[in-house]
Amino acid sequence: MVEALKLLNLTWNPLKNNFIHAFRRTPRTLLIRASSSSTTSSGRNRRNSPSSSTTSTSDRESIRAMRLKKVEELRSKGHNPYAYEWNKTHSANQLQDIYKDLGNGEETNSENDHVSIAGRIIARRAFGKLAFLTLRDDSGTIQLYCEKERLDDQFEQLKAYVDIGDILGARGTIKRTEKGELSVCVLSFAILTKSLLPLPDKYHGLTDIDIRYRQRYVDMIANPEVADVFRKRAKVVSEIRRTMDSLGFVEVETPVLQGEAGGAEARPFVTYHNSLGRDLYLRIATELHLKRMLVGGFEKVYEIGRIFRNEGISTRHNPEFTTIEMYEAYSDYQSMMNLAEEIVTQCALAVHGKLTVDYQGVEICLERPWRRETMHNLVKEISGIDFDELGNDLEVAKQATLSTLGKNLDNKDKASIEACQSAGHLLNEVFEIYVEPKLIQPTFVLDYPIEISPLAKPHRRFD
Repeated sequence: MVEALKLLNLTWNPLKNNFIHAFRRTPRTLLIRASSSSTTSSGRNRRNSPSSSTTSTSDRESIRAMRLKKVEELRSKGHNPYAYEWNKTHSANQLQDIYKDLGNGEETNSENDHVSIAGRIIARRAFGKLAFLTLRDDSGTIQLYCEKERLDDQFEQLKAYVDIGDILGARGTIKRTEKGELSVCVLSFAILTKSLLPLPDKYHGLTDIDIRYRQRYVDMIANPEVADVFRKRAKVVSEIRRTMDSLGFVEVETPVLQGEAGGAEARPFVTYHNSLGRDLYLRIATELHLKRMLVGGFEKVYEIGRIFRNEGISTRHNPEFTTIEMYEAYSDYQSMMNLAEEIVTQCALAVHGKLTVDYQGVEICLERPWRRETMHNLVKEISGIDFDELGNDLEVAKQATLSTLGKNLDNKDKASIEACQSAGHLLNEVFEIYVEPKLIQPTFVLDYPIEISPLAKPHRRFD
């Protein structure tokens, strides 16, 4: 049985590449977590001033009023601006692939080449009797080629009522323009959803970090590549389940509302149960109930579940996040390290198709086996400090640390070292401050000091 292995956040970067797996003395649980201040100057950043914000809000409200008027006009003409359905025959990427060999200036006119697509309009250009719209669906983009001659009365409707941000359905044939742009020559269209607010600025995009994280749907419209993170995450979660199931683990669901918050040290969210007349807590870990599954007779269990901790919040720290926690009877941390390697390598293959990943110009190799080394040896290797030789003399260890690393530490780090209450705490502090940032390739860190692992069994060598 195994205690705690932490992998990197699976919420926004499914395979972050600095895999540092921290193993304490005979751990019993494998835990994988799924889950700026800007300065303004008077000149360059006027957009952030109160007057600019008021103007922006006023502009949005005026645009909304105009589009609401269009909604009413469409309804008065017998058109439903919020349709019930639309029968698509292809996605944008499918059309790009099917007609990749169509030559410039060529058009398909056979009955089999009539297509129907739907998506959001992200660009619009009109020139007299001709209009070009760019349509984006969840697969990609394609151009809509709209001629007055083909659309008749609908062409005026398009020019008058179709805005950027609207969701449109279009039917027509396929043509590649003289400039090489694959297009759907629109024979008919329908406004499926009338947008009431403008999309983020075309050239600057959505740059407000707060809005990006609070309104993900707007972020995905403005930055389509963000949706790829969600798709990759879905693949990762699916592959984790497939791998765990193939190894004989049983997925279970444990209570989210608990009578006592346990399994971790964190501040819980508190709610009140009316029927029971008592406070309950949103879980801060899945550990305790999973252990009870082992007591009940299961030998391999896991749960992918939401965790809630009423603590800090930032773009990198969410009060609710997803973890996978697993328990296996009759095994130790060697088994869990093998399992961690299997999970991550299978996820990498599912998402990237290979076990090497380029991250910020550094190639990360996920091929097995990963390095396994004790914290003592890693600290000695990277910092030059041998804590085994220093023993338990805390003052001597502090002096050796400061004399060896003093030039590389800021005042905050030095204060943290001075505040350490034992040699074990000091070893861990040196590891976190100086050693951990230098571990780039996947590394299992073994045998944490007993002082920071109060719930772990003593190491075998002490038996």
